[in-house]
Formats: sequence, C-alpha cells, structure tokens
Amino acid sequence: MLTIATIRQERDQLVEDYKRRNLDVSELLDQIVALDESRRATQKDLDALLAKSNEISKKIGELFKSGKHEEGNALRQESASDKDIIAALKEQMNANENSITQLLYQIPNRPHSSVPQGKSDEDNVEMDRFGTIPELHEGAQAHWDLASKYQLIDFELGVKITGAGFPLYRGKGARLQRALINFFLDEARDAGYEEFIPPHLVNEASGIGTGQLPDKEGQMYHSAADDLYLIPTAEVPLTNIFRDVIVRKEDFPIKLCGYTPCFRREAGSYGKDVRGLNRLHQFDKVEIVQIQHPEMSYSTLDQMVAHVQGLLKKLELPYRTLRLCGGDLGFAAALTIDLEVYSAAQERWLEVSSISNFESYQANRLKCRFKNKEGKSELVHSLNGSALALPRILAALLENNQFDGGIRIPEVLVPYCGFDTIEE
Repeated sequence: MLTIATIRQERDQLVEDYKRRNLDVSELLDQIVALDESRRATQKDLDALLAKSNEISKKIGELFKSGKHEEGNALRQESASDKDIIAALKEQMNANENSITQLLYQIPNRPHSSVPQGKSDEDNVEMDRFGTIPELHEGAQAHWDLASKYQLIDFELGVKITGAGFPLYRGKGARLQRALINFFLDEARDAGYEEFIPPHLVNEASGIGTGQLPDKEGQMYHSAADDLYLIPTAEVPLTNIFRDVIVRKEDFPIKLCGYTPCFRREAGSYGKDVRGLNRLHQFDKVEIVQIQHPEMSYSTLDQMVAHVQGLLKKLELPYRTLRLCGGDLGFAAALTIDLEVYSAAQERWLEVSSISNFESYQANRLKCRFKNKEGKSELVHSLNGSALALPRILAALLENNQFDGGIRIPEVLVPYCGFDTIEE
C-alpha cells in the first residue's frame, strides 16, 4: 500500500509508473491528497482546541482549589461547547482517515522499473529455458486419462462428494502427492526455511494485511457465520505472523515455509484449460516466505527463483522462466517471476510457481517495521513463492514420464513414495 508521503513527493512519477499496469491513478492520487489536506486542517483545529481545553481544565481546577466554586462552574459551562466541537472534529478526523484508507486499498502495488509493458500473459517476457521437451510414445495420454487408467485420481468421485475442482487422490496417486509435499518441505528446510503448520482459515484483518482483501473477496471462500476466509495460499497466514511486529534488523532474513491446502473459487474459469488438474478449487502447495531488509529484497528474489528452479531440475521437468508484464502482475506484487513446466501430452506450458517481491506494500498494511541505523522505523520488504504448487507438477510428471505400460517416477522421489514405477 502506498504511503501518503510517497504520494505527495512522487505524484507525477507514480502516474507514469502505473501506466505499466495500464492504470490511470491520477484522479485517485489527487483525491487522497485532497482528503489528507482536509485531515491536516482538521488535526490543526483539533490540536488547538485540545490545548485550549487543557488550559481551561487547569484553570477550573485552580478555581475550585482556591474555593471559587461559582467562577469554576461558570468556566466549566463555557468550555462545554468546546467539548462538542472537539468530538465533532475527532469524528471528522476518523472519517477522513477511513476514506483515505479505502482509496489506498484500491491502488495496487507500484510496479518495479523492470516490469515490462503489456496487457496480458501473452506479453510476459521469457527469461530462460531449461531441459529437453520429451517425445512421447504413440498413444500417449493426458494426465486425466492416466490418472483414471492407473487409479491415481478419481475426478468423478470428487464431483460426487463436493463438486468439480475437488479431486479425490487414491492409492499411488495419494502416495505420490504426499511424496511431493515431503520432498518440497525437506528442500525448503535444507535451504534454511523454518517450517510452520498455519491455520487454514484467516480473519478479515489477515486478508487485508497481505492484499487479498478487499481486492479478491470474490475469489475466496467465506464462512459468513464466523466471518472467516479459507486461505488461497499459505502466504496469508505466514506473512500475517508479522502483523503489528517490530522486526530486529539482526534477524534478517526471516525465512518461513509451510504446506497447506489452498482454496480458490476460480470464478469464471472454463474450457480445456481447467480440465483435470489444470485448475482446481482445492489443491496442495508448499509456500516459501521471506521478511527481508529493503536493500536485500531483490537479491533475495533471485535466490528464491533459483531455489524453485532447483526443485524443477531435480524433478527432471523442462521449464521456462518468465518476467510478468504490467497487465499480468498480481495486485500486491511489485515484480513477479513465473516458472512454467512443459506438459508433453497437452503440448502446452503450465504455470507451477509465482515468486514475487511485494517490497513494502504488504508491510505497510501489516504495520511491520524495523529500526534502521538511525533508529527510525522503516517498513520491511516481504516476498513469497510457490515451492511448489502440486497439481500441475503432478500433471507434468505423469504425462512426461509415461511409457507404453506405465509411468516412471523421478529418481529423487523414489525414497519418498517407495516405488519407482506405476503400472497397471
């Protein structure tokens, strides 16, 4: 979330920067500045009246102390009208601050200078590729057919129990899913991340803190009776650990990871891109999060991208790395790097990870700060990434490693799942 100071000091540059998101924020910024001017004027009047009220209270006390009760009561009556004005000014102050906050919530994060211009995912910039796209045997199948053939996932039973987008994993499919989760968690641990098991539901303040609310409430499952939201990613509870926290600078970097199911309504999704595991309402993911010093956040982003690339290499999956353009950038992100794996049977790239630097956007909402060298409070930077999301990883593993009569398991996963092939 932008700060008032940044808007006042860099208004014109902000307008230019947000054009990379295809947004004109000039009117919103001017509204915020106008409201802040009103808030400042109200604050000035309020401070003057409070000072006057304190002085009068002191005089009243002195009059009563000296036995001049009649004069004290008269002065008390005169000051009563000031108290009404003070109450009205405080109410006006709160109204202005609430209006400013609501307008700030409407503005996404300022894009980093390296974010390319573009309107959709077609304008994302490919940075590199790794691995060889496998050539499949004749009669190779997509993962949804393989899952049925080898009794790994039952999509129809998932529909019966809950609905579309809630698959039922079974047998070796369930074991492979658990193997991937444990492999990702062990790799994160070895990279210095502390593991957490966070709640799977969060309150509104947590959703606001990381930027899911009020931007994405239509995409989150909401329990109205308790006013709680099912998490769309472990990023939300993990990052909110640091809401209203002053971080010690010697603790940087703070590295967290966690496995959770993730819940997303995915309203409006349809067509071939949602078939099988391609797009789900419930899926498993291991998330990595870092709370970092602002001067180190972009080198940290590079390290996090390298970590996820390392996982894909160990899984023997061909991948490509993309820098997201302004039109495809998430609401709270300043810069996002996507990793996509190639699905040989579907002959398309599948996104499996987004690694983002949010700079101070989330920290400003969370009120998460640290003391700099001068002893002044400064906002931290927050980062997170999928390391990794399971559905499309599993889809690519099944499709890319199939042979006539079975599916080969990557060597790195064999100790975790206890088998090296899946056969009929």
